[in-house]
Amino acid sequence: MTQEQKTLQELRRVRRQKLAELRELGYDPFPYSYPVTHHSSALQGLEDDQFPAEVHIAGRVVSLRRMGKASFAHLQDHQGRQQIYVKRDILGDDIYRDLFGRVDLGDFLGVQGRVFRTRTGEITVEVARMELLAKSLRPLPGVKEKDGTAFDPFEDKEQRYRRRYLDLIANPDVKQVFVRRAQVIRHLRELLDSEGFIEVETPVLQPVYGGASARPFKTYHNTLDQTLYLRIADELYLKRLIIGGFDKVYEIAKNFRNEGMDKSHNPEFTALEFYWAYADYNQAMDFTESLLRSVAESSGGTRLKFQGQELDLAVPFARHSYFEILNKYADKDLSRLDSAGQLNSFAAGRGISLEKDLNYGQALNKLFDLLVEPHLVQPTFIVDYPKALSPLAKTHRSGNADLVERFELFMAGMEFANAFSELNDPLDQRERLEAQAQLRAAGDEEAQPVDEDFLEAQEYGMPPMAGVGIGVDRLVMLLTGQDSIKDVILFPAMRPQQP
Repeated sequence: MTQEQKTLQELRRVRRQKLAELRELGYDPFPYSYPVTHHSSALQGLEDDQFPAEVHIAGRVVSLRRMGKASFAHLQDHQGRQQIYVKRDILGDDIYRDLFGRVDLGDFLGVQGRVFRTRTGEITVEVARMELLAKSLRPLPGVKEKDGTAFDPFEDKEQRYRRRYLDLIANPDVKQVFVRRAQVIRHLRELLDSEGFIEVETPVLQPVYGGASARPFKTYHNTLDQTLYLRIADELYLKRLIIGGFDKVYEIAKNFRNEGMDKSHNPEFTALEFYWAYADYNQAMDFTESLLRSVAESSGGTRLKFQGQELDLAVPFARHSYFEILNKYADKDLSRLDSAGQLNSFAAGRGISLEKDLNYGQALNKLFDLLVEPHLVQPTFIVDYPKALSPLAKTHRSGNADLVERFELFMAGMEFANAFSELNDPLDQRERLEAQAQLRAAGDEEAQPVDEDFLEAQEYGMPPMAGVGIGVDRLVMLLTGQDSIKDVILFPAMRPQQP
């Protein structure tokens, strides 16, 4: 056992002893409720002539200065910190000694008293009555403060992600990221609702996954005696609803993809998908631009700093066709290369190493990732994708059978949105999904399976429509200036901790 572990063990022993002593003295260290009347931010915003005669406040003890017959402490609630003044002559000898004397950092207290301003100007609650609301049996991370400056902070990223509750206690600014996340999601809902979209819910457990190119998580339902998959996208179920008669639907939902993790990928993530009958990808592009600009305006402004780069969402988003921009950065017309072998030869000639056994679509997509995406800093729509990458998109109206009507939105070198003029020809759709099945049989684990139920639904007639998917986590990253997706997910996926 390390010295740190021994110290923790001793601190826990002492706290348990205090808990037992409190119970012996007749105090309930875990009561059922407390009548809170005010929160910290409400008190801090008052002028002296606005102080209420008495308040009830509650929170976690995050600082404690004992000074004999009088003490100061700070209680932290969900809005901030509030100083309290605890004086033996006011509280009473027994409570000051027996109850307050056994209070530790991390305990929850409820206090009642008058509000005043100290000589240093800090609004403070003078405690007339005190109640222990929860005894903390473990010490908080060693955050200390002096003259408003924090030192010895809880900064270990991995531990902060694993113990988010401690991160929120020790680093209150983190909470504001998630408050803003909630505001972003609420604003997305309000905008879509105002445009006549209906929020719906679709199954998380699906007998056939689809709507994206990804490996699924697999599970088993005992009662149904059936293998099921966690959804990788909402798409095919939302399209069923358009077939059924809805004109505009959306869902903000958790999706699950059994793939690698990095700063912009988590296996469980939140996505917005909306589908719009009788619209195409051009209308969806305009709407997506206005939607994201409005969300940015509501979240602090359209000029953003992200990962050392400055972005401006007020300026009209750039638009480039897929092969136009790929050819520019490849310095070669890659649209003329129509096999994985030719793309691999090109890559090798440029010193680019591609994984073995990639099919044509995978190799093309990898080259785009490497050659183009790092240059897409300002908001940019990439349009008119190759059909090989887009089995659910409608063939381009220009007559080029190798292209589809699809766009992706990139900012700061990352993809934020993906959209199609949706393929509504059931015969063409079957051919595309069967081609995907052949790729899957050849080893492409991310190729989509054939969904016979969806194809049957489509045969009843599916109107033309536009469909858009937006990565909510990445959008929050951008709007809050966070470098990692783990910083905008309260409980991100983590590798098992080593003993």
